[in-house]
Amino acid sequence: MSTTSHARARRRDRRVYLRSHPVLFGLLAATRGRPVRRLGRTLLVHGPEAYREALTRLPLDRTAAGTTGAAARTALRDGEAGGVHGGVLFDQEGGGHRADRRGLVGSLGRAGVEDLRSLWRPLLVRRLAPLDRGGEVDLVDLARELSGSVVCALLGSGADPRAVAGAAAEAAAASVRSHLPGPRRPRAEAAAARAADRLRLLLGPSGEALPAMVAVAAVNTTVAALPRAVAWCADAGLWQQAADEALRPVLADELLRVTAASPLLPRVAAADGAVGGCPVRGGDRLLLVARHAAGAHRHDPDALRPAGAAVDRLVFGAGPHACPGARLARAQLADVLGALAPYRPVVTRARVDRGAALPGWRVLTVRAGGCGAGA
Repeated sequence: MSTTSHARARRRDRRVYLRSHPVLFGLLAATRGRPVRRLGRTLLVHGPEAYREALTRLPLDRTAAGTTGAAARTALRDGEAGGVHGGVLFDQEGGGHRADRRGLVGSLGRAGVEDLRSLWRPLLVRRLAPLDRGGEVDLVDLARELSGSVVCALLGSGADPRAVAGAAAEAAAASVRSHLPGPRRPRAEAAAARAADRLRLLLGPSGEALPAMVAVAAVNTTVAALPRAVAWCADAGLWQQAADEALRPVLADELLRVTAASPLLPRVAAADGAVGGCPVRGGDRLLLVARHAAGAHRHDPDALRPAGAAVDRLVFGAGPHACPGARLARAQLADVLGALAPYRPVVTRARVDRGAALPGWRVLTVRAGGCGAGA
């Protein structure tokens, strides 16, 4: 493993940021020299301790405009079909938030994830079979089918997994477009509502928003994370670590840390306080830069010299705002790496998805090593 190989992996991965939101990520890179930087009523939070403090000690307004909760509420509660009820987790407070989190954590605990593994492991064998014949596999398409299958299993839905994954991706992308800063995009909110309606109809007639939110979160993070992690592993020559059963889970954590599927968490302070020694007023906007807090810009992934759980899991949030699907994400990536390791795949084509809700690839194809690499 060389510095040059990691440099290639970092260059490729940087493309998903620079081709999707170049101005935003350029600003974040320019301000990361300080743990917290204030620009008017917005605080850019880069440091790990300040990041934890914002998520665990500062009261947050979960429904304020421009936050994940507001985007989720608009997309999944106010659809054109109407009749939707219940919270969407990201916009909830108090007992409702804790109860829904407990339900998800229960489904995604150790036993739940082991049950789901019995679903996706045969899928990986089937989808990776072309590599045995010298063919190529699109990891983005594989991630869509995998995530859609997991969502349908979690929700007890008989819907087509690919259709669910496509609808969840469109609902998230349309919602993000309707909440991005700048001039209001014509009919963006209506497009987001239509996409959410299609997703809810696929999942069933219950009218509850939470199942749709589970689908949106699971699909979009999986489709963003898995192909980027595999591309980094291939470019940096980490397949020997991926083939080692003891090192593989650590490598999965490291790759999730540096690729940071949700690199930025937009939040709004609900009351006065402080973050990283910087005063915060109620209503201030906070941009919590998960990838910087986890050291993704400083430390390359290495299972032999890992950052450690206290750092690598910051990409999943912290405290009561930690992602309940973290165990699932780590298990999925570890199994994907294990299934790919015998092939030592190389990337043959990579195209950025400029319209996705999270930075990621639209196409990421690989083939067994020794055939040459492109893209």
